[in-house]
Amino acid sequence: MRSTGFRHAVAAIGVCSLALAVTSCGSNSDDSASGKTRITVNCRPPASAKVDRGFFDQDVAAFEGQHSDIDVVAHDAFPCEDPKTFDAKLAGGQMEDVFYTYFTDVKHVVDTGQAADLTPYVKELKSYGTIQKQLRDIYTVDGKVYGIPRTGYSMGLIYNKRLFKKAGLDPDKPPTTWEEVRADAKRIAALGGGTVGYADYSAQNQGGWHFTAELYSQGGDVVSADGKKATVDTPEGHAVLRNLHDMRWTDDSMGSKQLLVINDVQQMMGSGKLGMYLSAPDNIPILVKEKGGNYQDLALGPMPGGRGTLVGGDGYMFSKKDTPAQIRAGLKWLDHMFLTPGKGFLGDYARAKAHNAPVGLPEPRLFTGAADAEDQQAKKANANVPVENYRSFLEGNQKLQLKVEPPNAQQIYSVLDGVVSAVLTEKDADIDRLLEDASGKIDGILARS
Repeated sequence: MRSTGFRHAVAAIGVCSLALAVTSCGSNSDDSASGKTRITVNCRPPASAKVDRGFFDQDVAAFEGQHSDIDVVAHDAFPCEDPKTFDAKLAGGQMEDVFYTYFTDVKHVVDTGQAADLTPYVKELKSYGTIQKQLRDIYTVDGKVYGIPRTGYSMGLIYNKRLFKKAGLDPDKPPTTWEEVRADAKRIAALGGGTVGYADYSAQNQGGWHFTAELYSQGGDVVSADGKKATVDTPEGHAVLRNLHDMRWTDDSMGSKQLLVINDVQQMMGSGKLGMYLSAPDNIPILVKEKGGNYQDLALGPMPGGRGTLVGGDGYMFSKKDTPAQIRAGLKWLDHMFLTPGKGFLGDYARAKAHNAPVGLPEPRLFTGAADAEDQQAKKANANVPVENYRSFLEGNQKLQLKVEPPNAQQIYSVLDGVVSAVLTEKDADIDRLLEDASGKIDGILARS
């Protein structure tokens, strides 16, 4: 799953409208008769996101100005990838020529036979060799390249420095173990007035997503290395649920309202009533711009537990219907829009700063070597957020194992949602039985995949 999505301050934006979702998103012709190669692309910001849409359209226009032989047709809606329509579009061969995907989609898209093999063309992507290898590898299946990564994220612990200080805690030292999280949450909740120490998701597959992140943090995993068996009914899995249960029912540090999703928790944090929750850095600007928070109060620490953290992100894949000319045009478009350090839709930090978009959040680095140095220099020169608030996250992340989401993530998250929600809503929930049942259901999902 994506923590929020689209760029730094807007939720993930989308494909084509639901009404057109399975009929007219794709392109059946490269329009070569006109002398131009036509490509359809998605994830254009909607009209409601005026600044981001303006940036996107400016960059597309600049690209077409530099490449008069290419015509880019961008589709927009909410979100960039809608789970309700993605598979239908995929099965119907109606994807755009260049289409947005989460990291967890790659094998599924390849297995359906709807992805173009980019291996013969990827050498033409100028930036390809500068991208982090672990991100490139996500879009490589059986030695063949099927997509290009665009962004990445890793989970950490967002916390309210003001509440930490009020509770007598050091606002510059976030908890790094789950025992410390529990102790700090209890002290914050004791402030009263509806203050919650720690909050977690437990609905709409988001509870399963966070359970996975918390399991990684304990050194556990959701599925075996060969992807064939569930590995949630383990000491690490029990530790995750026992900790949540005890914070909820013994300490009363998680509040009485449960079955929360991301918007609920963001609202709590933005209003100054929540001490901590797990998230990626891109939540911070949403907390400020949409939920009433401020950058000075909001800090980010590493994932508690010290063993691992969940990483995810997105990129673009190409339709199997694409002509060689469309693939080459699409790769040039990606280079221009997303993969040139310090430039483009996600990298023009000076432009972002001029429009009061946050610059300097501790996002995982996309590039390596000289390209990374150039990108970081441009970001540092235009930073407009309190970068010191994120130092512990950056330093702590270097010691953690970075782990991608499991195969069949959304189906597995749906199973684990029920486990987490039961623990947070039923004081006498049977953790042993919940994990045993979940393990069997996950085994069934893996067997069918």
